[in-house]
Amino acid sequence: MCKDAQNYKDSLSLPQTTFPMRGDLVKKEPQRLDQWESNDLYQRIQKRRIDQNAPRYILHDGPPFANGDVHMGTALNKVLKDLVLKSKTMAGFETPMIPGWDCHGLPIEFKVCQNARDLEPAEIRRRCVDFASGWIETQKASFRRLGVFGDWNNPYLTMDSAYEADVVRTFSALIKRGNVYQSKKPVQWSYGAQTALAEAEVEYMDKKSISLYVEFPLNSDKFGKDVSMVIWTTTPWTLPANLAVAVHERIEYVVGKFEKVNHAAELITKNLVIAKDLLEAIEEKTGFALKQTFQEVKGSEFEGLEAQHPFLDRTSKLILANFVTTESGSGAVHIAPGHGADDYAVGQLNGLGVLSPVDDEGKYTDECGLPDLVGEHVFDCNVPIIKILAAAGFLLGKENYYHSYPHCWRSKTPIIFRAVEQFFISLEGIREKALEEIDKVNWLPKWGRNRIYGTVEARPDWCVSRQRTWGVPVPVFFDTKGKAVINAETADKIADLIEKEGSNIWFKLSDEQLCERLGLPAGYKKCRDTLDVWIDSGSSHKAVVERRPELEGPVDLYLEATDQHRGWFQSSLMLSVGLRDAAPYKSVLTHGFVVDQDKLKAKKAGKTNGESTKLSKSEAEKSGKPIDAAYYYNKYGADIVRLWVSSVDWQTEVPFGEGLFKQITEPYRRLRNTLRILLGNMDGFDLETDAVAKADMPILDQWVLERLHEVIVECRAAYEAFEFRKVFNQINQFCTTDLSAIYVDVTKDRMYCDSKESLRRCATQTVMHEVFTALTKLLAPVLAYTADEAWEHADFEGSVHEQDFPEAKTEWAPSVVSTKVAALLEARGVIQTAIEEKVQAKEFNKNNEASVLVTVPEDFAAIEALNDREFATEFFILADLKVQKGEVLEAEASATEYTMCPRCRRYEPLLDSGLCARCEDVVNG
Repeated sequence: MCKDAQNYKDSLSLPQTTFPMRGDLVKKEPQRLDQWESNDLYQRIQKRRIDQNAPRYILHDGPPFANGDVHMGTALNKVLKDLVLKSKTMAGFETPMIPGWDCHGLPIEFKVCQNARDLEPAEIRRRCVDFASGWIETQKASFRRLGVFGDWNNPYLTMDSAYEADVVRTFSALIKRGNVYQSKKPVQWSYGAQTALAEAEVEYMDKKSISLYVEFPLNSDKFGKDVSMVIWTTTPWTLPANLAVAVHERIEYVVGKFEKVNHAAELITKNLVIAKDLLEAIEEKTGFALKQTFQEVKGSEFEGLEAQHPFLDRTSKLILANFVTTESGSGAVHIAPGHGADDYAVGQLNGLGVLSPVDDEGKYTDECGLPDLVGEHVFDCNVPIIKILAAAGFLLGKENYYHSYPHCWRSKTPIIFRAVEQFFISLEGIREKALEEIDKVNWLPKWGRNRIYGTVEARPDWCVSRQRTWGVPVPVFFDTKGKAVINAETADKIADLIEKEGSNIWFKLSDEQLCERLGLPAGYKKCRDTLDVWIDSGSSHKAVVERRPELEGPVDLYLEATDQHRGWFQSSLMLSVGLRDAAPYKSVLTHGFVVDQDKLKAKKAGKTNGESTKLSKSEAEKSGKPIDAAYYYNKYGADIVRLWVSSVDWQTEVPFGEGLFKQITEPYRRLRNTLRILLGNMDGFDLETDAVAKADMPILDQWVLERLHEVIVECRAAYEAFEFRKVFNQINQFCTTDLSAIYVDVTKDRMYCDSKESLRRCATQTVMHEVFTALTKLLAPVLAYTADEAWEHADFEGSVHEQDFPEAKTEWAPSVVSTKVAALLEARGVIQTAIEEKVQAKEFNKNNEASVLVTVPEDFAAIEALNDREFATEFFILADLKVQKGEVLEAEASATEYTMCPRCRRYEPLLDSGLCARCEDVVNG
């Protein structure tokens, strides 16, 4: 008698696994992290490779500032580095990772002093240490939580005494080269933070300014009486520091009579000198039109003449300069050597002095020559100066305009160019060698080469002194006459003292005590400036790579965001060339900024007026768009963050928003479910006794191994090229299309209903074991937690992170099998269309009730598979399939005459037992 259908359940081989469908990442990931750290997983991974004498691959970690929570931009950077190192580890390399933090500098000191002003230097430094240390622990916890492996117990900190000592030694090496000097030169000055700024500490923001057209009367009658040069300036406050007027020797100038009718209907006449190409522009801006030409002369004719300053009792020299153009202005440039790099350089060539009548707070000093404005902020003096010029009759015109202007990155105040005594590194000899080294480096993407080449080629000497307390001291003394004593031997002694007792010793000891300790003459005074923080981080190739025995230089890779072409990439390059005439890195990978998804859409639609799309913490807080990494890994899980990183194109701006982030949870669920299905179907499988060779497998199983071969090859190549998005796409497509939509669906019947010993079922288990093992390893760098969890549920030894990437076995390489399955899949589409028509017509309800007649051309590649009923009904999930030859591939479906087997629920010829032949064999053993 036929058993009741319910009783057949015990005879089915249903999938069994302890791997849960729900990831519950927020709860489980911290537990796994604790497990990794208690088992010293990172150290085990490194030891395994050391024991194998594996080649090293060294990624040198660029230090983030220890001054805030980890945001998604920093998370992108750190996870990208981890993807590189995890994939290199599994490719057979020893991959030591020494994380680091940049601890000194303006951001931290500014924050500390904002909360408590007028502190003594020692107290400022103590508080800065506490501030930095607290954020280091916070950031460290976030990086660990993100699944980033590294020697977290032994990071490098730029505030450690040994590190600080090596910073001083780096500076000493540059002194030995003769590249360090002191000079009064214009630097970018932050009056908000009261310090000089490096280029990388400057950001550009929109600013409203006033531009003026001003007369400078000539003191010579060479071109007639009462003739004035006309200058154009966008910084009226710098006019008190004017020492010259520059023209271009080859530009043609018109000396002529100009007229204008003012608001009172009065005719004003002036004799002016203006570049011929700018006459129309000047008329439009000032109203003065040329009425009579006296002369047309080249700029060279003005060299050596003098002009009267419009409101001070001194003259300005007329000089020649190549940077004068006719693109804007008047063709004559106001020169204030104390307030601009170009002005300073041309002033030095022409023997001009350096006048900079502005103090640290951005206020005029007595040197400005305007007693009523002394003590006033220079930006507040533009209007008073305009009034002075108007009263003197030398203001020809003015206008307001908006432009991008440099601001201090910390105080957000506009900077001023101000000449002060500073220490500089001359790039003479270093710049040229650095340009040579740039072309020896592999830049990823390729445009990175041009970007850094241009910045290095154009950069001026490096201003390295800062008027701050929190940093490495400038290791220089001043003699009794106030002259800087720049001495490498002294600097080396200071480095030894700092390494032994910490850099606070410089601030604790008096000048007399330091001189005694260092063997210097009595009366010498220590420099109270600190070094630019880019000297700190830029010295890491010496202070970290050369010091740590597990590292060696030049390192294989630096990996940071695009802003580091003028930051860490460049400072490291210049200092490494200064020390050893070589770049510190072999390759440099540059990734884009994380940008606001909505702003990026608006930008592409031309609706942003050019504002930045970069994610700003302050803007995010106002708009309610969280950007802290902790928000996302505490809500979704670290593996979702990691999967997001792997899915983006790091070579461009990376759009981000919570809506986009939520979308990545869907592919995660698919990948996790794929692993779960594979694990469930591997239940009871023993690789040693049950494995089936590829040649003995049905064609579909062979095909999956061939597709797996392709996935392994392509994913390993993508990891090698840092194309993590390609890894994500390859695996996601393989799981979604080849496995879920085809293989798992087709083989479900044999897995549930075949005997456990059947060749087909064992073949499928063999394939699923191979697929699971390979996929878990390939996913491990991306889904660090989930892959390790799945590996554990498979009862495999150790952690997946201690494994090697899967090898693409030669016998799995694509063959005629793939060609045949491609033909079968084409037929599957045609057959499915025919079945859907009948289902829509309600002739039957689903695939397995269909009997199909398929017509195939003579050259159909897999005719033998279609004629194999067992294969065909399984592959197409049909009741029956008949084949005939014809001109084109087509199919016709009808309802089957077979009855459903109560055990396997397939429509098959039934035996007297009421079961199909396959099920009767299984039930009867």
